[in-house]
Amino acid sequence: MQHTQYVAIMAGGIGSRFWPSSRREYPKQFLDILGTGKSLLQLTVERFEQIVPRSQILIVTNEAYRDLVEKQLPDFAPHQLLCEPSRNNTAPCIAYTAFRIQQLNPNATFVVAPSDHIVLRPDVFAKKIRQALQIAAQKPVLLTLGLQPTQPNIGYGYIHFDEQQPLAEAFKVNRFAEKPDLPTATQFVESGEYLWNAGIFVWHVKTILAALEQHAPQIYTLFAKGLDSYGTPREQPFIRQNYPLSPDISIDYAVMEKADNIYTIPADIGWSDLGTWASLYEQLPQNEAQNAITNANTQNIILEDTSDCMIHTPPNKLVVVRGLQNYIIVDTPDALLLYPKNCEQDIKKIVGKIADEYQ
Repeated sequence: MQHTQYVAIMAGGIGSRFWPSSRREYPKQFLDILGTGKSLLQLTVERFEQIVPRSQILIVTNEAYRDLVEKQLPDFAPHQLLCEPSRNNTAPCIAYTAFRIQQLNPNATFVVAPSDHIVLRPDVFAKKIRQALQIAAQKPVLLTLGLQPTQPNIGYGYIHFDEQQPLAEAFKVNRFAEKPDLPTATQFVESGEYLWNAGIFVWHVKTILAALEQHAPQIYTLFAKGLDSYGTPREQPFIRQNYPLSPDISIDYAVMEKADNIYTIPADIGWSDLGTWASLYEQLPQNEAQNAITNANTQNIILEDTSDCMIHTPPNKLVVVRGLQNYIIVDTPDALLLYPKNCEQDIKKIVGKIADEYQ
């Protein structure tokens, strides 16, 4: 069955909330954020190699990042890279991927996952994905991995599921909830009826294409025009001409919030989307003052009356900090960020206001 299973890794985002380390020309999925010697993209590929052969992993990225992908994954064949000419959110990305995979194998099931997450329990993750692939091969359902919440996080969307409507290891989804305020998030977590929405999807290619045709006909029709082009030299010219015409909309809004065949598989996999500096802070070891320091040369970091801070600085730079609590401190060759950790959701807005050369 494995030859009918594929994985599509989305690697085209900018990662602006990880500024100033993540930049438009070199976003966070290509960075060694964790200090492992491997980028987040490379770690994601390795994680999925437990599930499908490397040859059945596709990377969906922006054309601007083709060279970065080829450099970090030199063994990937050209046909394993799907390059988007514009950023139009996840619904067009998934539609393009689905039509390409249909051309590869019309009986395929496949996973769609971001390239910049971390998973501390990869064996459990692989088990849950295999379960999802098996269900998707047998039932016309759209599956999402739902993560057990560990705290009332306001940076994630939530999935309300019904334990009384099981389908093997999956449960019927009642609704998707957008990022809530803190009181609502607390209520969600305390109820035990909600999971974090990780943006990891599993489905049969026929099922997702049928859902797109029903719920997002404009997107479906646009990409269906290229049926004779996928997998041929005509594919990229078709995509360059038509992809920018697709609406800028997420798969959640375009399909998942409208469909009635959505199921979720609860999972406790030690997950973080690494969407922000604070989410990285939560994954790193912390000293006695609850400071997380990524600098390998900690002797160059002198902290006084400083606690609960995320500190990311060059290893060869001496850094002295006094009197800061709950701050993000990030130093790069051309930019310095000092920002309250509890306001980090606003970093993305700040990036939109600065000069292009710093983005």
